Amino acid sequence: MNRRLISILLTAFLIAAACAFLVNRTITARAAGARGPATIRVMAAAANIKLGTVLADKDLTTIEIAGTLPKGAILTKDKVIGRGVISNLYEGEPIIDNRLAAVGSGGGLAATIRQGMRACAVKVDEVVGVAGFVTPGMRVDVLISGNPPGTSNLTEGTQVKTLLQNIEVLSAGTDIQKDQEGKPQQVQVVNLLVLPEQAEALSLASNQTKIQLVLRNPLDTAISKTSGSAMSNLFADNHPAPVKPRSTGVVVAKPASQAFSIQVLNGSKRTDEKFASPEAK
Repeated sequence: MNRRLISILLTAFLIAAACAFLVNRTITARAAGARGPATIRVMAAAANIKLGTVLADKDLTTIEIAGTLPKGAILTKDKVIGRGVISNLYEGEPIIDNRLAAVGSGGGLAATIRQGMRACAVKVDEVVGVAGFVTPGMRVDVLISGNPPGTSNLTEGTQVKTLLQNIEVLSAGTDIQKDQEGKPQQVQVVNLLVLPEQAEALSLASNQTKIQLVLRNPLDTAISKTSGSAMSNLFADNHPAPVKPRSTGVVVAKPASQAFSIQVLNGSKRTDEKFASPEAK
C-alpha cells in the first residue's frame, strides 16, 4: 500500500479518536451537571426527639446532603447510638455532634449541664411557670423580695433586689411536694444553669426570700446596674418638700439710724433740736 495513503488513514484515525474522546467527555460532564452535585448520606432524626433522650436505632434515619456538610455532622450510627440529646431535635434534622452529650455520659438533665456549671432548681409561682412562659433556652433575671436582716417592717417595709441577670433556663416543669400537713401538692419548678457561687446565692434566697423570674430578650445580654427598691419608695411623694436654706452663722449688722438737727433761735437764746430721719423710722 502506498505510504502516503497509510499516513492519511493514520492521521484520520487519530483525529477521529480525539474527536470521540472530546465528545464523550462533554456528554459525561453535561450528564453529571444534570444529575446535580454529589451527595453524602448523614445521620438524621427519624422523629422529634426531646432533650435528655438517649438515642436508639429507632430514633435514627439518614438523609442526603449535597455540597458542603454541616460542621460536626455524623455519618455512622455507632457514633450516635447511646448518647444523650442536650437540645431538642426535629424530624429530618441532621444530627450534629455538639447537640449530643459526651460518649458515656448518658441522658437526662445531667447530660445537658455544661462543664463548670450547675443546675439549680427554683420554685416559682404559677403566673410565671404555667402556659410556657418559661421554657428551656430562655433567659431570665432573678428577683428576690423580703426584709433584709436588721431592718423593721415599720421603717421601709418589704424590699426587692435583682439577684442574678441573664440566666439560662435549663428545664421547666412541675414537681410533687408535700405541704405542712403532709398532703402532696404540685409546684412549678424551673432549673437554672448557674455558676457554683450563683447556686449558693439561689439556695439561700430560696429559703429566706420570695423569688420571682423576669423574662428578657435572649439577644439582650447587657447587665443593668440596679439599686433595688423598698415598699416605702412606692408610696413616696413624687414632689419632695422644698429644702430650707441652711444658716451660714454670719450676723449682718443693722445700719446705724441717721439723725439730723435743727437750730432754733429765740431772741438771743439758741437751742439745738435733734430729729430722727424718716428712713430710720
